[in-house]
Amino acid sequence: MTLKLAVLASGRGSNLATFIKRARQGRLEADIVLVLSNNPAAPALELARQAGIATWSDDHRVYGSREDFDRNMLEAIARVGADTVALAGYMRILSAPFIQAFPGRILNIHPALLPAFPGGHSLRDALDYGARLSGCSVHFVDEKMDNGPLVIQAAVPLYNEEQQDDEARLHARIQEYEHRIYPQALQWLAEGRLRLEGRKVRLLPSAQPGFVLSAPAGAGLVCPPLEKF
Repeated sequence: MTLKLAVLASGRGSNLATFIKRARQGRLEADIVLVLSNNPAAPALELARQAGIATWSDDHRVYGSREDFDRNMLEAIARVGADTVALAGYMRILSAPFIQAFPGRILNIHPALLPAFPGGHSLRDALDYGARLSGCSVHFVDEKMDNGPLVIQAAVPLYNEEQQDDEARLHARIQEYEHRIYPQALQWLAEGRLRLEGRKVRLLPSAQPGFVLSAPAGAGLVCPPLEKF
């Protein structure tokens, strides 16, 4: 089933760019019908406009509550008939009414191996902690930040000795995997292959066997294995 996808972004929109590219290639079964932002100056909005995608934005700071802002987003999403929401660098916690409007249909990507290093400073936190592995996680969104059931994760090494990693280098290495695992998770959702079983996500077998695992250059581990991406 082709997803009617609404994408929420607060910044550059690098994952949005990947969604657009993969959808145009026919590798991601998604019709991106709306891009929304709490930052009217977000580059992601211009990226969407250049791709011919409708946009909606407003400054969340002028609203009396999180629920008021989210209510306006819900109205905009309802007008275009989106059935799925993807958070792509959206730097706001969603309210309970928003989450409840799309049960099992909101995905987020976080630049860490959840449940380790949740929150808005995960790269710095992993480096400061001296972790040996970092990565990214796609998860269903629930009412607690960075808490929902995990769909797919990718791990990458941290270099704490001779290479002296910093946030920029680590972020670039993680993003290489973000741009693979996030469209993969959405494609699995489009194929109806993600089954929520409590805190766990079960990936159902493909009706089209024969996919070959692919991975970007460099050391890394992805689980479950990539198929189309």
